[in-house]
Amino acid sequence: MNKKKAALHNLGCKVNAYETEAMQQLLEEAGYEIVDFSEQADVYVINTCSVTNMADRKSRQMLHRAKKKNPDSIVIAAGCYVQTKMEEAKLDEAVDIIIGNNKKHDLIPAILAYEKDHAQKESVTEINHRQSYENLSMTKTAEHTRAFIKVQDGCNQFCSYCIIPYARGRVRSRSLTDVLTEIQALADNGYQEVVLTGIHLSSYGIDIDDCLLHLIEETAKIEGIRRIRLGSLEPRIVTEEFVKAIAGIDKICPHFHLSLQSGCDTVLERMNRKYDTKEYEDGCRLLRTYFDHPAVTTDVIVGFPGETDEEFAQTKSYLEKIRFYEMHIFKYSKREGTRAAAMKDQVAEQIKTLRSNELLQLEHRMSKEYREYYMDKPVEVLMEEPVEINGKRYFTGYTKEYVKVALETAEDISNTFQTGTITERLSDDLYLMVEF
Repeated sequence: MNKKKAALHNLGCKVNAYETEAMQQLLEEAGYEIVDFSEQADVYVINTCSVTNMADRKSRQMLHRAKKKNPDSIVIAAGCYVQTKMEEAKLDEAVDIIIGNNKKHDLIPAILAYEKDHAQKESVTEINHRQSYENLSMTKTAEHTRAFIKVQDGCNQFCSYCIIPYARGRVRSRSLTDVLTEIQALADNGYQEVVLTGIHLSSYGIDIDDCLLHLIEETAKIEGIRRIRLGSLEPRIVTEEFVKAIAGIDKICPHFHLSLQSGCDTVLERMNRKYDTKEYEDGCRLLRTYFDHPAVTTDVIVGFPGETDEEFAQTKSYLEKIRFYEMHIFKYSKREGTRAAAMKDQVAEQIKTLRSNELLQLEHRMSKEYREYYMDKPVEVLMEEPVEINGKRYFTGYTKEYVKVALETAEDISNTFQTGTITERLSDDLYLMVEF
């Protein structure tokens, strides 16, 4: 008897990506053969996103694409879009099963129930009441060297532009034991680098009498794990106590994503962010005091409601002063259901585009400067995959600071650490390393 086939598609953040892989593992354990989303399958799982109106639209498009690919298939809409737009999803003829956040562990029972009577099934909880952490886990991931570990869900911040607290609910932390058990299993399967991630990672532990620092310290004790990266952090967690402690952990990668959003205090206040530019700058100074040339990356929103030319100029000047390795630039997108959507003085799209282009040029310049620092310097790289460039075979990987490096070799050196000196730039984001 042929195995049933399942295909999955992920939209959105690293937490969504983790959950998609966990659902894939559930399907594999239930006997499904996993195929590419472009192929015909018996079951399609779309882990949706709702961070913007565009994300909602993309989620609907993927659901319809799946049903068109195989009209007899079971199409499952999971995640944030159905959590925030459940009534809309229920009316969509392409959708057979609806699974909200905190219910993705119900995937297989939901499929079995649908197969009995082919009536649309829902598994959605009222996410805005405090729930326990949904226990999904993995022993392998799609990446062969780096594993993302979801340790926390939900957010209590309620930034004025963001729908996520309504889609993901309040902060819920995974138990320390569960996290460490999963990381140990991944280490046993050969993974040497883990990335601790969550919807609001800095809040880890506040609901279970624990904290992110303790989680990091315990993760560092796991044999086989040689690198620990952190997902996006809120600036206010970057205290001297925190930075000094993690600087004493050799396995920590000096690669920190500190969410900024604006370099202007009046805009930050309208965004309902919980810090100002001085606090943010103090955090960057601490990181650069305790780590040698750390990679500091960030997010910036341009064209937030009411953002004047002067406020934008302040942001640009501030970004130049802080000097980031990478910046993710977003044009503000009005999100129904948020306070910012109802604010006056919405910025014209053409102005957002001009401002975005200015910051993208700045980002390109600063990113190049950061990478150039490592020219002629020794580095250690965890190798990931082979590539061919101008007829030559290389293996590429990343330094602890997340600088992408290539080493010319005919050998398979995946998931090995290689040391050498960076000698030249192969492309905008790829540098050549020569072994010692």
